[in-house]
Amino acid sequence: MSTILDYQLASEFSPIPSEAEVQKWVEAVLQHQGLTKQEITVRIVDAEEGQALNHDYRQKDYPTNVLSFPFEAPPQVDMPFLGDLVICAQVVAKEAQEQNKELMHHWAHMVIHGTLHLLGFDHIEAEEAEEMETIEVAILNQLGIDDPY
Repeated sequence: MSTILDYQLASEFSPIPSEAEVQKWVEAVLQHQGLTKQEITVRIVDAEEGQALNHDYRQKDYPTNVLSFPFEAPPQVDMPFLGDLVICAQVVAKEAQEQNKELMHHWAHMVIHGTLHLLGFDHIEAEEAEEMETIEVAILNQLGIDDPY
């Protein structure tokens, strides 16, 4: 494994993916994008922390599924740190149930989605969204997971 994963568990919600599963999903994204030797933090939180972060950083007063905080090193510093993902366990579980998806498949999608955000992908414009979704579906397919869209 060439990815350094800082897996932070700040939730007692269950079930959540194992560190090995998260590592596999992150590495699937990096491999798809031709990257190696990267570092990423994935923090699993409860709704309270997720809501506070969403409020502080996006001015939205509710918990969301995944927040991405890309790391921007100064120009003279070469660091392979992508940034931080914060994933709210309760929101992911609720979405999976509402959308009739297997819970761990939805977790995989959220980790992949967030990691792509750290790599600079976005879905604000329709063309960007289509590109990002196409990449997500391809990576999920490689993992044996159906198209979430």
